[in-house]
Order: sequence, then C-alpha cells, then structure tokens
Amino acid sequence: MSQNSTAPKLQPAFIPPADGRIVILTGAGISKESGLETFRDAGGIWSKVRLEDVATPEAFARDPKRCHAFYNMRRARHRAADVQPNAAHHALVRLEQGWPGDVMVVTQNVDTLHDRAGSKNLIHMHGTYNQARCNFCGHVIANEGDLSVEDVCSACNKAAGMRPNVVWFGEMPIEMERIYGALSDCDLFISIGTSGNVYPAAGFVAVVSKHAGAHTAELNLEPSAGATLFAEAHYGPATATVPAYIDALLQSL
Repeated sequence: MSQNSTAPKLQPAFIPPADGRIVILTGAGISKESGLETFRDAGGIWSKVRLEDVATPEAFARDPKRCHAFYNMRRARHRAADVQPNAAHHALVRLEQGWPGDVMVVTQNVDTLHDRAGSKNLIHMHGTYNQARCNFCGHVIANEGDLSVEDVCSACNKAAGMRPNVVWFGEMPIEMERIYGALSDCDLFISIGTSGNVYPAAGFVAVVSKHAGAHTAELNLEPSAGATLFAEAHYGPATATVPAYIDALLQSL
C-alpha cells in the first residue's frame, strides 16, 4: 500500500480509462476543515453527547425535545457564515465536470457543503440537515430553521411528529439500491474522510473489490478502521490530498 504525505502533488497508483466510472464516498473528515466537528474523532461530537440519547428512533420517542435541541444546535452551526465548502469539496466538483465518464459522490454527511460547492450527481445516504420529515406520514419538507414538538405536518396535520430528515442509528440509509448498483459497476472507488466504523458505508470497499474488481483508494487524515482493504492510500488534510489527487486524475486526460 502506498502512503504519501500532504505534498502538493500526488501520483495516483491507478488511472481509470477516460470513460471509466468513479464512485466517491465522503465522511465527516472532508467537512472538518470547513469548521464542522467530526463525530468519532477524539473530542468529536459523540465524545460529548451519547448518540443513544439523540440519534436513534427510540431517543426521539423517549425525549423528542432533547433530540430537537441537539439538531437545532447542529443546524445553526451548519448555517454559520464561516462554514463554507472547502478546496476538497470544490475538487470533487472539478472532477465531476471534467471527467468524461460518470462520477458519483455518495456522502455520509448530513451537511450540504457538497451541494453548495456544486456537486450534481450526489446521494445523501444519511439525509440532510436542511429537511424535515413527518414521523407519521413520511412527508418531507425543506427546513432551515429550528424544529419543535409543536410543529404540525402540512400533509397529515398531526403535531409532534416532525423530525430532522436524517438517518438515525438503526434506520436504513437512503438510495441503497442505486448506491450498490454504482459500486458494482465502477472502475475506481475513492473513500475520503471516513472513520471506517459505520456500516453499511464501511463495507463499500469490500463490495467494490468483490463485485467490480475496481481499484480502491483511501484519502484520509489517518488510516481508517478498514485501511488495509484499500489498494492505495494518501494521508493528510482533505484540503491538501483531495485536490492533489483529483488534479492528477484530470491531468491524465
């Protein structure tokens, strides 16, 4: 496995054919340099708040006010003026726009930094902060502000059921059939800023290796829990490694 520092230029170990399909998985590490806390790092969100208290269906049923307070705080941070897409987000947009083949970004992040940077072929497998969903009828609405137990669903007119449209622990991620279809037919799989601890995303590298036989690369601040499963790795801040890696792919054209 190749391991490189945060040098301004990186040389990918594999260049897919120009019409090749690229699938990119991103995690909290790509948004860290935009000012958003990660969840599993030392000092991350789950070191301060028990996920069992705010990020499960049972937690919402038990104490919806506490869940709302947590996500209202996270949503407010997400709206802060200093939280903006960084060089890594913009590099992925350059790849999508400049690569002749298909480029898909699958993000575990519930922020909208990829959207704001300009990514189009994008799947939010864990939902987003800027939507709310009714627990009773499933109706989804755009929502940038605070939620509370007093909110009434505009579709079914029931109160106390509006919740963040994010995937909680114990729930099924979004668009999994489409994601697995892309993974089984890609030439290059890139994992960026992920801990390798959260499934099913942590298992994507194994799916790609088994069913697509594609090349796999990890771009991360440090080795993830599944680092040994990747054929190639580059470690350093996302704003250094991702643009350098993407630029090398585009220059190969």
